[in-house]
Amino acid sequence: MASVCFYFQVHQPRRLRRFSIFDRGHEYFDTRLNREIIQKVAQRCYLPANAVLFELLKRHEGRFRVAFSLTGVVLDQFNQHAPEVLASFQKLASTGAVEFLAETHYHSLAFLYAREEFADQVRLHSKKIHELFGQKPRVFRNTELIYNNEIARAATMLGMTGYCRFDLR
Repeated sequence: MASVCFYFQVHQPRRLRRFSIFDRGHEYFDTRLNREIIQKVAQRCYLPANAVLFELLKRHEGRFRVAFSLTGVVLDQFNQHAPEVLASFQKLASTGAVEFLAETHYHSLAFLYAREEFADQVRLHSKKIHELFGQKPRVFRNTELIYNNEIARAATMLGMTGYCRFDLR
């Protein structure tokens, strides 16, 4: 029998607020818009999809697996604006058939510009995954599935044993 593991990438960018030359202060993000979007997508997508996945995992007694790559940015927004979504991912984790991948916390291209920043973000993200889901990520997924041998070596040095990449073969 073939092994099946579904993989889902979950990210919601934080939208910037509009600025004029007269604006002062340090609030760069549009909190109201970000809350509205995350709550709308939670109701229309994340909560229904997670409910279906949970039912299927229970019905098929874990005979298939699901992997999620949840960016730190989306985890922060779920925590702030839609904690019920975070709870639904924790419920999925409780099945033992769901794995959470590591990635850069801010869904960034840090490896291309600052190697230490890259390592810091992967450590931060892995720590958050462990705190929220009780798992230590073993597989790394880079932003936009960018891959090269140097990135794979860096991920290995950070404790990863696998690498998620896109291959057009």
